Amino acid sequence: MHKCTKYVSAMKFIFTLIALTSFLSCQAQNNKTMETKNNPLLCDPQTGVCEIPDSVVSSQKETIKSTDKPVKIIYFTDPICSSCWGIEPQLRRLKLEYGNDVEIEYRMGGLLPDWSYNSGGISKPSDVAHHWDEVSAYYKMPIDGDVWLEDPLSSSYPPSIAFKAAQYQDKEKAVLFMRELRELLFLRKKNITKWEFIEQAAKKSGLDTRQLKTDYEGRAKEWFQNDLELAKKMGVRGFPSVFITNEQGQSEFIYGFRPYAVYEYGIQKIYPEITKYSYPKDWQSLFKKYASLTTREYSELSDKSWEESEKELEQLADQGKLKKVISKNGPLWVKD
Repeated sequence: MHKCTKYVSAMKFIFTLIALTSFLSCQAQNNKTMETKNNPLLCDPQTGVCEIPDSVVSSQKETIKSTDKPVKIIYFTDPICSSCWGIEPQLRRLKLEYGNDVEIEYRMGGLLPDWSYNSGGISKPSDVAHHWDEVSAYYKMPIDGDVWLEDPLSSSYPPSIAFKAAQYQDKEKAVLFMRELRELLFLRKKNITKWEFIEQAAKKSGLDTRQLKTDYEGRAKEWFQNDLELAKKMGVRGFPSVFITNEQGQSEFIYGFRPYAVYEYGIQKIYPEITKYSYPKDWQSLFKKYASLTTREYSELSDKSWEESEKELEQLADQGKLKKVISKNGPLWVKD
């Protein structure tokens, strides 16, 4: 038993080391990528980054300090960022294992202001469709690029402003709201710049839709602008951008799509005393915590292989215990 425990610990260390080595090599690539102009919707799967077009970044770095919990994460994202959708499994696991000591603050970065540019081989919405299908396969997260052919979005600003309005009402419900928006976009091909879909997501998240619309049309625009200014001060050029900080103001920066071990290492480095909590990994417990999961999310959270997860989820759907929402590049599993 003693030898077995040593072997498992050694293997965990090796896997973590491999992930971190990959992360460091990608960081070098990121530095080169950040120096070049790129179309924001041409998200590079290799670096895991969706970059802001024509970004002008302030040289002044913002100091962030943790507030209610020992560790604070400032997460710059965007409702239509495919790489951000790609790290949903990692973030969900992080909340389960470290949520008692880690506070995540969501900030909007403004990925797609409009279509007044031409770079990276993408100059119009229809150019995005095939690219999204490709990144869907890379991240193993369902993304249907046909929305850019059927009902393309003109900007990512409207749903970003809506999120700020939701955040003002209730931070936890705002995270649910963001999830609903992304499911509508990535799986159901809905143009989430339209109020009808923003309202639909808000109702499902338990938000006051009347208040949401008032703030959306008014002061939430200023709150969104504040996020954009903070992003510039902090040197954000693309998404996902994750800043992990402690109460002393020390910070670790993780840029782009990364494996879970990298986020975990960043948290443990910034706060070595942190406690990692175990959580129940059976399907009932996971779907009680999260009402909907992709196959990759279930695999990540249950510590099962993709094949095991897919087989189990299919069986649960056949038994009527889960609903399978079919989309072009993979299903969503829902507990009604």
